[in-house]
Amino acid sequence: MSSMGDYNQRIIDEFRANAGKPPSWSGSSALLLIHHRGAKSGSERVNPVAYLEDDGRYVIFASKAGAPTNPDWYHNLKAHPDATIEVGSNTLAVTAAEATGEERERLFAAQAERSPQFTEYQQKTDRVIPVVVLTPR
Repeated sequence: MSSMGDYNQRIIDEFRANAGKPPSWSGSSALLLIHHRGAKSGSERVNPVAYLEDDGRYVIFASKAGAPTNPDWYHNLKAHPDATIEVGSNTLAVTAAEATGEERERLFAAQAERSPQFTEYQQKTDRVIPVVVLTPR
């Protein structure tokens, strides 16, 4: 497993052992675990991602820390939008949809205000960081 894979697994394990509050997570945003299926393989994957709550929905950001490409989970959710999330000690079925236009701008601005590193991530890349809204089913 890669060092990023090891880090993610540690965060996932801590998340589950501590009701969604992993002790080694130093970010300013809360985390959720997104369960998604591989776009090609169909295999289940789990990733910890920062989120923002918005009117009963969960909003995640495909920042990949400002890398030039979107994270794999983004492509997987585009291919298979029905997913599951773990938030705290709850598990919810959700449907993923990409926010666009004014909604995307509003949600990204709210996240950047709460977690200024998201502004830095956007400045580091030429792509527009996708904003994905997870609506409980």
